[in-house]
Amino acid sequence: MRMTRQRRVILEEIRNLKVHPSADDVYEAVRRRMPRISLGTVYRNLEVLSGMGEIQKLPVGGPLKRYDKNTHRHYHVRCIACNRVEDVPMDFMGDIEAAMDGSMGFRFLGHHLEFTGLCADCQEAAKDQDHDFSRDPPRFDQSFAINTGRRPGAGPAAGM
Repeated sequence: MRMTRQRRVILEEIRNLKVHPSADDVYEAVRRRMPRISLGTVYRNLEVLSGMGEIQKLPVGGPLKRYDKNTHRHYHVRCIACNRVEDVPMDFMGDIEAAMDGSMGFRFLGHHLEFTGLCADCQEAAKDQDHDFSRDPPRFDQSFAINTGRRPGAGPAAGM
């Protein structure tokens, strides 16, 4: 598939972002350069770029689909309060599939591992709001509101 001007601009903007952007984040960035582009066009091209191996569509939980400019296999952590996603600084454990192969009647082809927790901003906001996680611990699939003063999932610009 060829690299159209729209795809090239979308890819450049993803590479310039310091976060794991949602389609809406990419759309807002691309619109600065291409004001007439539609959200649907951005969605379609994100799928194409992912299929081409230029970006990675992240298999993380939360309400937003996320994308990553880093196409190497690696792990992520997601804040369950604001849905910020960051890379985890550890090596990918590719030998897990080989260790599991044959043990359950499956031929393992890969794995996804997502860590969940609270980012530093949400920990601070929860502390300021007297949220006691020892009495009310979040579940891994739970999202909840903590007022951090920033838009959900945005994270700081240097968050990646």
